[in-house]
Amino acid sequence: MRAIVIEEFGGPEVLTVVDIPAPEPGPGEVTVDVAFAGLNFADVKARSEGYRVESLPFLPGLEVSGTIRAVGAGVEGFTPGQEVAAFLNGGGYAEVVAAPAATVFTVPEGLSLRTGATLPSVLPTAYGLLHEVGRLREGDTVLIQGAAGGVGTVAGQLARMGGASAVYGVVSSLDKAEHALKSGYDQVFLADTFDADVRGATGGKGVDIALDPVGGETFRRTLSVVGRFGRLVSFGNAGSEEPWSIGPAETYPLAISVAGFSILNMAAADPQRLREIATAAFRTVTDGGVELPVSAEFALEDAAEAHRLLESRTSTGKLLLRI
Repeated sequence: MRAIVIEEFGGPEVLTVVDIPAPEPGPGEVTVDVAFAGLNFADVKARSEGYRVESLPFLPGLEVSGTIRAVGAGVEGFTPGQEVAAFLNGGGYAEVVAAPAATVFTVPEGLSLRTGATLPSVLPTAYGLLHEVGRLREGDTVLIQGAAGGVGTVAGQLARMGGASAVYGVVSSLDKAEHALKSGYDQVFLADTFDADVRGATGGKGVDIALDPVGGETFRRTLSVVGRFGRLVSFGNAGSEEPWSIGPAETYPLAISVAGFSILNMAAADPQRLREIATAAFRTVTDGGVELPVSAEFALEDAAEAHRLLESRTSTGKLLLRI
Protein backbone atom coordinates (compact mmCIF):
# COMPACT_ATOMS: atom_id res chain seq x y z
CA MET A 1 0.00 0.00 0.00
CA ARG A 2 1.02 3.66 -0.36
CA ALA A 3 1.66 5.74 2.74
CA ILE A 4 3.36 8.98 3.74
CA VAL A 5 6.45 8.50 5.88
CA ILE A 6 8.65 11.03 7.70
CA GLU A 7 12.25 9.88 7.99
CA GLU A 8 13.63 13.20 9.23
CA PHE A 9 12.11 16.35 10.69
CA GLY A 10 11.88 19.40 8.48
CA GLY A 11 9.73 21.20 5.94
CA PRO A 12 6.89 19.76 3.87
CA GLU A 13 9.40 18.18 1.50
CA VAL A 14 10.19 15.47 4.10
CA LEU A 15 6.73 13.95 3.52
CA THR A 16 7.61 11.00 1.31
CA VAL A 17 5.29 8.53 -0.43
CA VAL A 18 6.47 4.94 0.05
CA ASP A 19 5.13 1.44 -0.56
CA ILE A 20 4.86 -0.59 2.64
CA PRO A 21 2.90 -3.70 3.63
CA ALA A 22 -0.71 -3.11 4.63
CA PRO A 23 -1.24 -3.63 8.37
CA GLU A 24 -3.22 -6.52 9.82
CA PRO A 25 -5.51 -5.94 12.81
CA GLY A 26 -4.17 -7.02 16.18
CA PRO A 27 -6.35 -7.92 19.16
CA GLY A 28 -8.77 -5.09 19.84
CA GLU A 29 -8.06 -3.44 16.49
CA VAL A 30 -9.69 -3.02 13.12
CA THR A 31 -8.13 -2.14 9.79
CA VAL A 32 -9.73 0.49 7.57
CA ASP A 33 -9.52 1.06 3.82
CA VAL A 34 -9.07 4.81 3.92
CA ALA A 35 -11.20 7.12 1.78
CA PHE A 36 -10.12 10.45 3.28
CA ALA A 37 -7.58 11.59 5.87
CA GLY A 38 -7.99 14.83 7.79
CA LEU A 39 -5.10 17.25 8.24
CA ASN A 40 -4.44 18.89 11.59
CA PHE A 41 -1.89 21.43 12.78
CA ALA A 42 -0.55 18.75 15.12
CA ASP A 43 0.60 16.94 11.94
CA VAL A 44 2.62 20.01 10.98
CA LYS A 45 4.27 20.17 14.39
CA ALA A 46 5.00 16.43 14.29
CA ARG A 47 6.69 16.83 10.89
CA SER A 48 8.64 19.98 11.74
CA GLU A 49 9.39 19.62 15.46
CA GLY A 50 8.80 15.99 16.36
CA TYR A 51 5.69 16.76 18.41
CA ARG A 52 4.63 13.47 20.07
CA VAL A 53 6.93 11.49 17.77
CA GLU A 54 8.69 8.76 19.69
CA SER A 55 10.94 7.53 16.89
CA LEU A 56 11.63 7.77 13.17
CA PRO A 57 10.48 6.79 10.63
CA PHE A 58 7.02 8.08 11.53
CA LEU A 59 3.68 7.89 9.73
CA PRO A 60 1.62 11.08 10.30
CA GLY A 61 -2.14 11.50 10.37
CA LEU A 62 -4.63 11.56 13.25
CA GLU A 63 -8.02 10.98 11.64
CA VAL A 64 -9.48 9.08 8.71
CA SER A 65 -12.73 7.87 7.24
CA GLY A 66 -13.27 4.74 5.21
CA THR A 67 -14.64 1.21 5.35
CA ILE A 68 -13.75 -1.61 7.71
CA ARG A 69 -11.31 -3.98 5.99
CA ALA A 70 -10.84 -6.58 8.73
CA VAL A 71 -11.62 -7.04 12.43
CA GLY A 72 -9.16 -8.26 15.06
CA ALA A 73 -9.73 -10.69 17.90
CA GLY A 74 -12.05 -9.50 20.64
CA VAL A 75 -13.65 -6.72 18.61
CA GLU A 76 -17.42 -6.49 18.64
CA GLY A 77 -19.78 -4.16 16.84
CA PHE A 78 -17.79 -3.75 13.63
CA THR A 79 -17.96 -5.77 10.40
CA PRO A 80 -16.09 -5.56 7.08
CA GLY A 81 -17.57 -2.99 4.73
CA GLN A 82 -18.95 -0.78 7.49
CA GLU A 83 -18.38 2.97 7.01
CA VAL A 84 -16.41 4.43 9.89
CA ALA A 85 -14.34 7.36 11.08
CA ALA A 86 -11.28 6.70 13.21
CA PHE A 87 -9.08 8.69 15.59
CA LEU A 88 -5.43 7.57 15.42
CA ASN A 89 -2.13 8.27 17.10
CA GLY A 90 -0.42 8.58 13.71
CA GLY A 91 -0.50 6.64 10.47
CA GLY A 92 -3.56 8.22 8.84
CA TYR A 93 -1.85 9.32 5.63
CA ALA A 94 -2.10 5.84 4.12
CA GLU A 95 -4.32 3.61 2.02
CA VAL A 96 -4.92 1.24 4.94
CA VAL A 97 -4.69 1.94 8.67
CA ALA A 98 -4.90 -0.14 11.83
CA ALA A 99 -6.84 1.54 14.62
CA PRO A 100 -7.92 0.62 18.15
CA ALA A 101 -11.59 -0.28 17.97
CA ALA A 102 -12.11 1.96 21.01
CA THR A 103 -11.42 5.06 18.87
CA VAL A 104 -13.35 3.98 15.77
CA PHE A 105 -16.84 5.39 15.25
CA THR A 106 -19.63 4.49 12.85
CA VAL A 107 -20.22 7.36 10.43
CA PRO A 108 -23.64 8.79 11.33
CA GLU A 109 -26.41 7.93 8.92
CA GLY A 110 -26.81 10.45 6.14
CA LEU A 111 -23.22 11.69 6.27
CA SER A 112 -20.67 11.01 3.55
CA LEU A 113 -17.20 9.60 4.14
CA ARG A 114 -15.87 13.00 3.06
CA THR A 115 -17.74 14.64 5.93
CA GLY A 116 -16.85 11.71 8.18
CA ALA A 117 -13.15 12.53 7.90
CA THR A 118 -13.78 15.91 9.52
CA LEU A 119 -15.34 14.39 12.66
CA PRO A 120 -12.90 12.33 14.80
CA SER A 121 -10.53 15.06 15.98
CA VAL A 122 -12.14 18.47 15.55
CA LEU A 123 -15.70 17.82 16.73
CA PRO A 124 -14.80 16.12 20.06
CA THR A 125 -12.09 18.73 20.66
CA ALA A 126 -14.45 21.67 20.23
CA TYR A 127 -17.20 19.96 22.23
CA GLY A 128 -14.83 19.00 25.04
CA LEU A 129 -13.34 22.50 25.22
CA LEU A 130 -16.70 24.21 25.59
CA HIS A 131 -18.83 21.73 27.49
CA GLU A 132 -16.45 19.55 29.52
CA VAL A 133 -13.66 21.97 30.41
CA GLY A 134 -15.12 25.41 29.73
CA ARG A 135 -18.48 24.50 31.36
CA LEU A 136 -20.47 26.61 28.90
CA ARG A 137 -23.62 28.08 30.45
CA GLU A 138 -26.60 29.92 29.01
CA GLY A 139 -25.72 33.58 28.57
CA ASP A 140 -21.93 33.17 28.65
CA THR A 141 -19.72 35.30 26.42
CA VAL A 142 -17.09 33.31 24.52
CA LEU A 143 -13.80 34.23 22.82
CA ILE A 144 -12.16 31.77 20.43
CA GLN A 145 -8.69 32.15 18.93
CA GLY A 146 -8.21 30.73 15.43
CA ALA A 147 -11.86 31.31 14.63
CA ALA A 148 -11.54 30.37 10.94
CA GLY A 149 -9.64 27.13 11.49
CA GLY A 150 -11.08 23.66 11.95
CA VAL A 151 -11.74 23.80 15.69
CA GLY A 152 -12.68 27.48 15.53
CA THR A 153 -15.25 26.90 12.78
CA VAL A 154 -17.00 24.26 14.86
CA ALA A 155 -16.54 25.91 18.25
CA GLY A 156 -18.28 29.08 17.13
CA GLN A 157 -21.34 27.09 16.08
CA LEU A 158 -21.32 24.98 19.26
CA ALA A 159 -21.05 28.07 21.47
CA ARG A 160 -24.01 29.63 19.72
CA MET A 161 -25.99 26.38 19.95
CA GLY A 162 -25.09 26.09 23.65
CA GLY A 163 -26.70 29.41 24.53
CA ALA A 164 -23.79 31.85 24.48
CA SER A 165 -25.01 35.45 24.50
CA ALA A 166 -22.06 36.62 22.40
CA VAL A 167 -19.37 34.75 20.50
CA TYR A 168 -16.19 36.59 19.55
CA GLY A 169 -13.52 35.22 17.22
CA VAL A 170 -9.92 36.09 16.50
CA VAL A 171 -8.38 35.66 13.04
CA SER A 172 -4.97 36.41 11.59
CA SER A 173 -6.24 38.33 8.55
CA LEU A 174 -9.36 40.04 7.22
CA ASP A 175 -9.56 37.38 4.50
CA LYS A 176 -10.67 34.90 7.16
CA ALA A 177 -13.24 37.11 8.85
CA GLU A 178 -16.07 36.34 6.41
CA HIS A 179 -15.66 32.60 6.94
CA ALA A 180 -15.75 33.01 10.73
CA LEU A 181 -18.83 35.21 10.65
CA LYS A 182 -20.70 32.37 8.94
CA SER A 183 -19.80 30.04 11.81
CA GLY A 184 -21.73 31.48 14.73
CA TYR A 185 -19.57 34.50 15.54
CA ASP A 186 -21.07 37.87 16.38
CA GLN A 187 -17.84 39.78 15.90
CA VAL A 188 -14.40 38.86 14.60
CA PHE A 189 -11.22 40.69 15.57
CA LEU A 190 -7.71 40.73 14.16
CA ALA A 191 -4.96 39.08 16.19
CA ASP A 192 -2.99 42.34 16.44
CA THR A 193 -5.69 44.21 18.35
CA PHE A 194 -8.07 41.58 19.73
CA ASP A 195 -7.46 42.35 23.41
CA ALA A 196 -8.44 46.00 23.08
CA ASP A 197 -11.34 45.06 20.82
CA VAL A 198 -12.70 42.50 23.31
CA ARG A 199 -12.56 45.01 26.14
CA GLY A 200 -14.48 47.44 23.97
CA ALA A 201 -17.09 44.88 22.93
CA THR A 202 -17.71 43.75 26.53
CA GLY A 203 -17.65 47.18 28.13
CA GLY A 204 -14.45 46.26 29.92
CA LYS A 205 -15.93 43.20 31.63
CA GLY A 206 -14.09 40.59 29.58
CA VAL A 207 -15.42 37.19 28.51
CA ASP A 208 -16.65 34.19 30.47
CA ILE A 209 -14.86 31.56 28.37
CA ALA A 210 -11.76 31.88 26.18
CA LEU A 211 -10.22 29.10 24.06
CA ASP A 212 -6.59 29.38 22.97
CA PRO A 213 -4.59 27.02 20.72
CA VAL A 214 -1.75 29.47 20.09
CA GLY A 215 0.07 29.84 23.41
CA GLY A 216 2.89 32.21 24.28
CA GLU A 217 2.13 35.91 24.09
CA THR A 218 -1.33 35.22 22.64
CA PHE A 219 -2.15 33.15 25.73
CA ARG A 220 -1.08 36.02 28.01
CA ARG A 221 -3.15 38.56 26.08
CA THR A 222 -6.15 36.22 26.05
CA LEU A 223 -5.89 35.79 29.83
CA SER A 224 -6.00 39.58 30.17
CA VAL A 225 -9.52 39.71 28.68
CA VAL A 226 -11.07 36.91 30.75
CA GLY A 227 -13.60 38.40 33.15
CA ARG A 228 -14.55 37.62 36.73
CA PHE A 229 -15.12 33.89 37.33
CA GLY A 230 -14.06 33.30 33.72
CA ARG A 231 -12.45 30.17 32.30
CA LEU A 232 -9.46 30.11 29.94
CA VAL A 233 -8.78 26.78 28.23
CA SER A 234 -5.48 26.16 26.45
CA PHE A 235 -5.42 23.41 23.84
CA GLY A 236 -2.18 23.88 21.97
CA ASN A 237 0.99 25.85 21.35
CA ALA A 238 0.71 26.54 17.63
CA GLY A 239 2.99 29.55 18.02
CA SER A 240 5.81 27.34 19.43
CA GLU A 241 6.63 30.00 22.04
CA GLU A 242 7.76 29.40 25.59
CA PRO A 243 4.70 28.80 27.81
CA TRP A 244 3.70 31.44 30.35
CA SER A 245 3.72 30.61 34.04
CA ILE A 246 0.35 31.23 35.67
CA GLY A 247 -0.08 31.69 39.40
CA PRO A 248 -2.12 33.44 42.09
CA ALA A 249 -1.19 36.91 40.84
CA GLU A 250 -2.98 36.24 37.57
CA THR A 251 -5.92 34.17 38.80
CA TYR A 252 -6.86 35.38 42.30
CA PRO A 253 -8.03 38.97 41.60
CA LEU A 254 -10.89 37.92 39.28
CA ALA A 255 -11.20 34.27 40.41
CA ILE A 256 -10.16 33.07 36.94
CA SER A 257 -9.76 29.37 36.17
CA VAL A 258 -7.07 28.22 33.73
CA ALA A 259 -7.24 24.70 32.30
CA GLY A 260 -5.89 22.59 29.45
CA PHE A 261 -7.26 19.99 27.07
CA SER A 262 -5.61 17.40 24.82
CA ILE A 263 -7.68 14.98 22.78
CA LEU A 264 -4.51 12.99 22.04
CA ASN A 265 -3.90 12.37 25.73
CA MET A 266 -7.53 11.48 26.33
CA ALA A 267 -7.60 9.06 23.39
CA ALA A 268 -4.57 7.25 24.80
CA ALA A 269 -5.54 7.27 28.47
CA ASP A 270 -9.34 7.22 28.48
CA PRO A 271 -10.80 6.14 25.11
CA GLN A 272 -14.19 5.44 26.70
CA ARG A 273 -14.47 9.09 27.74
CA LEU A 274 -13.47 10.09 24.22
CA ARG A 275 -16.24 7.90 22.86
CA GLU A 276 -18.80 9.55 25.14
CA ILE A 277 -17.70 13.04 24.12
CA ALA A 278 -17.52 12.08 20.44
CA THR A 279 -21.03 10.62 20.54
CA ALA A 280 -22.42 13.86 21.94
CA ALA A 281 -20.35 15.92 19.49
CA PHE A 282 -21.44 13.94 16.43
CA ARG A 283 -25.05 14.42 17.49
CA THR A 284 -24.65 18.18 17.02
CA VAL A 285 -23.93 17.47 13.35
CA THR A 286 -26.80 15.07 12.71
CA ASP A 287 -29.39 16.81 14.89
CA GLY A 288 -28.18 20.37 15.20
CA GLY A 289 -26.77 21.20 11.81
CA VAL A 290 -23.20 21.92 12.92
CA GLU A 291 -20.85 21.60 9.96
CA LEU A 292 -17.15 21.81 9.24
CA PRO A 293 -16.69 22.90 5.62
CA VAL A 294 -13.93 21.21 3.64
CA SER A 295 -12.02 24.01 1.95
CA ALA A 296 -9.58 21.89 -0.07
CA GLU A 297 -8.76 18.29 -1.01
CA PHE A 298 -5.37 16.94 -2.04
CA ALA A 299 -4.23 13.61 -3.43
CA LEU A 300 -2.04 11.54 -1.11
CA GLU A 301 1.06 12.31 -3.17
CA ASP A 302 0.33 16.03 -2.73
CA ALA A 303 0.51 15.92 1.07
CA ALA A 304 3.47 18.31 1.05
CA GLU A 305 1.41 20.90 -0.82
CA ALA A 306 -1.40 20.45 1.71
CA HIS A 307 1.04 21.01 4.57
CA ARG A 308 2.35 24.17 2.94
CA LEU A 309 -1.18 25.55 2.77
CA LEU A 310 -1.97 24.57 6.36
CA GLU A 311 1.30 25.98 7.63
CA SER A 312 0.76 29.27 5.78
CA ARG A 313 -2.17 30.03 8.12
CA THR A 314 -4.20 31.19 5.10
CA SER A 315 -6.59 28.23 4.95
CA THR A 316 -10.03 28.07 6.53
CA GLY A 317 -12.20 25.15 7.59
CA LYS A 318 -10.81 21.67 7.01
CA LEU A 319 -8.20 20.25 4.61
CA LEU A 320 -8.37 16.61 3.51
CA LEU A 321 -6.20 14.09 1.72
CA ARG A 322 -8.21 12.07 -0.79
CA ILE A 323 -6.91 8.50 -0.62
